[in-house]
Amino acid sequence: MYKGVIKYSLLLFCVICITRAGAQIGGSGAGLNKILQQSPSAGDNTRPKEYQLAGITVSGDKYLDQDLLIAVTNLTVGEKLFLPNDEHIAKAIKALWKQELFSNVDITITKYIEDKVFINIAVEERPRLSRFNFRNIKPSEAKELKGKLSLVNNKVVTDATKKEAVVRIKKFYTDKGYGRVKVSVLERNDTAAINKVILTFVINKGNKTHINDVNIVGEQHAAETRLKRTLKGTKEMTRFTLHPDQETVYDVPKRSFGKYMRNFGFLSPSQTLDALEPYFRFKLFTSSKFNQSKFDEDKQSLVSYYGTLGYRDAAIASDTIYQVKNGNINIDIRVKEGRKYYFGDITWKGNTKYTSEFLSRTLAIKKGDVYNQQLLETRMGRQLSPDGNGEDVSSLYMDDGYLFFNIDPVEISVQNDTINFEMRITEGSQATIRDVNISGNERTNEHVIRRNIRTLPGDKFSRALLIRSQREIANLGFFDQEKIGILPKPHPEDGTVDIDYTVVEKSSDQLQLSAGFGGGVNFYGNVGITFNNFAIRNIFKPKMWDPLPVGDGQKFSISYSSNGAYYNSLSTAFTEPWLGGRRPNALTANIVYSKYSAAAVGTDPNLSFLRMAGGGLSMGKRLKWPDDYFVFNYGIFYNNYRLQDYALVPNFTDGFSNDFHFKFVLSRNSIDVPLYPRSGSNVSFTLQITPPYSAFTGIDYATESYQEKYKLIEYHKYKFTADFYQKIYGNLVLRLVSKYGFLGYYNSGIGFSPFERFQVGGDGLSGYSYFIGKDIISQRGYGIYATDATIFNKYQAELRYPFSLSPTATIYGLIFVDAANAWEDFSTYNPFQLNRDFGVGIRIFLPMFGLLGLDYGIGIDQYNPANGTTGLQNLGKFNFMLGFEPE
Repeated sequence: MYKGVIKYSLLLFCVICITRAGAQIGGSGAGLNKILQQSPSAGDNTRPKEYQLAGITVSGDKYLDQDLLIAVTNLTVGEKLFLPNDEHIAKAIKALWKQELFSNVDITITKYIEDKVFINIAVEERPRLSRFNFRNIKPSEAKELKGKLSLVNNKVVTDATKKEAVVRIKKFYTDKGYGRVKVSVLERNDTAAINKVILTFVINKGNKTHINDVNIVGEQHAAETRLKRTLKGTKEMTRFTLHPDQETVYDVPKRSFGKYMRNFGFLSPSQTLDALEPYFRFKLFTSSKFNQSKFDEDKQSLVSYYGTLGYRDAAIASDTIYQVKNGNINIDIRVKEGRKYYFGDITWKGNTKYTSEFLSRTLAIKKGDVYNQQLLETRMGRQLSPDGNGEDVSSLYMDDGYLFFNIDPVEISVQNDTINFEMRITEGSQATIRDVNISGNERTNEHVIRRNIRTLPGDKFSRALLIRSQREIANLGFFDQEKIGILPKPHPEDGTVDIDYTVVEKSSDQLQLSAGFGGGVNFYGNVGITFNNFAIRNIFKPKMWDPLPVGDGQKFSISYSSNGAYYNSLSTAFTEPWLGGRRPNALTANIVYSKYSAAAVGTDPNLSFLRMAGGGLSMGKRLKWPDDYFVFNYGIFYNNYRLQDYALVPNFTDGFSNDFHFKFVLSRNSIDVPLYPRSGSNVSFTLQITPPYSAFTGIDYATESYQEKYKLIEYHKYKFTADFYQKIYGNLVLRLVSKYGFLGYYNSGIGFSPFERFQVGGDGLSGYSYFIGKDIISQRGYGIYATDATIFNKYQAELRYPFSLSPTATIYGLIFVDAANAWEDFSTYNPFQLNRDFGVGIRIFLPMFGLLGLDYGIGIDQYNPANGTTGLQNLGKFNFMLGFEPE
């Protein structure tokens, strides 16, 4: 009896084990069970029988290649199968399920012939995507969303596919401030296609999640207002209504708006913003939307700020986000400051090239200084300094070839509030540049880039020269300055390094279209084209035209200006920046012709006119001393003037004048990038002189006619310009400019030349100097107030902030203050008597059209109640520019 029970129990246990084993196969169970049922040995308890796989067929496929599908299973005709439970069959089914292309998979035996077996793989493919659309959103949003979803026609639709799309849609709207967005997916068959579906994403954005208040508690050694400034992406707002009984909500920046209202006198120091409630009529611009990812970054910024104050253990103890009655949220942040620390002893280990004393001076951190992790990282060179000056320990080594240099600051002890460091240095060996590779230059010839690169094969590696090379490539103007890539590839085994430069071409040619009013010519228009990457050697190679021959970095321009019969001007110029191809010696040639008529409109233009024709040649050479940012230009120029009843200066209305002069310019340009400079300067001194003809003639010119005095013009002229850029914070840039000019004469009997004087004020109309023979110095907010000056001073200060640094459109706004004036001679010169202005402006640089700008300036010193010059309509003035930045 017991033996029977035991035998029965063992049999039951085996059945259970077999059943559970089959269940564990998962999705392949159905197909495997059919194999078990169809096997001739299904009812045989003996071991599985060996068969030869004689044939494989596929059914149910609609889009997939059958041979490829069979290959996925790893089943091959001729292989041995042990039925009914061959593991190859189970693995084949699992492999098919793993592709996530099928909603059902079966492998069945179609027939047996002796010891040969034939099987069929039956699949049911998942539906594919026909198209997808959105509900409840704007067409512009739908267009933007489509580019962010990885959904394409004919893609297999799975639950994972839909889930991924929903996640991306939610992130898209969460980043825009819709923190409570909801997304559902509707799937329906496409009746116009086989096994295809249409997905519809139903989006309920809800209201934007704005932040009412951010409360920071636990701070004792840092002001809450200062801590809130570290939260760049988490700004609090306040609420206003038109009247207390209305529900319309107006959100405005709480801190900044209140400050401005008090500064402008709308609020007294004791009043709150609630006092302004009755005066609001419009919804003000808001930026207080909540973004979780930005909030996480801001919390880290807050902790990092504490680190600069010595609180290295500071942390966010907790943060709470909760909804308030108006549907917005409040954020409570509790900080734990911890103890304040100071730097202790700093010792050096592993340094052989530089002494410990020298490295300590370079580090510039002394015992007793407040601990600042960010400052330490910057002085070591692990983090770029805000001004990018490279005065750090790493630069000392890496600018001298020590590419494999490493510095590791080790806290060897902490005594109370003092941290002692040991700076462990691994100098390594000096690296030599092996190969320099350039890629991405599709239009520009490689030699144009290579000749501007400072890292040459065989030279020692230098980080400073890498940065300088990047600047030189950017200043060519042919490439996207934000996408210039430099990748050193070190080879420690032989002490060499390869350097890969990557560039992205951009359009550098410009079509100049400018227009304006003023200068006595009424409407004025200009059309011109500038090819900044010209190649004169490819003129007879049509394949190299785009639309003209390009690739050699030469510059060719031609411009025509006119207002009809009363003014016409034509100018053309050509520059070869590397004459001879071996050194950066620039050759420039230019020709100019212009004619301006002062005759009344409707009369013969030839009754009164000024005509000028001329040209010149100049050379530019890069200097090595004091440094190689200096360039010396020298040239020779000739201009011929003809006056016909034209009152340029008193008593000289008819005749010819010849201006043959030499021009010397010493300049230093260290600006980092040309379109939106963040650092550097451009300083130049210009000397323009003619021969002193009167010193050799022996004629008393005090008694001569003006036609004789001005037949051969003589003068000496000086100009100085200093233009500085400094990054203040992020991309906020301060620009400071000083300009000076002076015109002198050799012979008091002749006096000042009628040409080459300074005209100050107005908008500085491009090309104007060609037909009046004067330098045009613009000043925003003023009309022309000096026409025959021989001395001028001008000062500018601008704060610039970019809205877009894209190569297709560089856009930035600015606020400015200017001060300038001009004098007839030194007897009236007063450098403190200046005309002041302030205002705002915007600049847009389009590669095809150049610079476009609009300024609104208010001339402060025009204010005069006595003659009614008050109010913005009299003090303010718009200046529009197209194609140039006025001097």
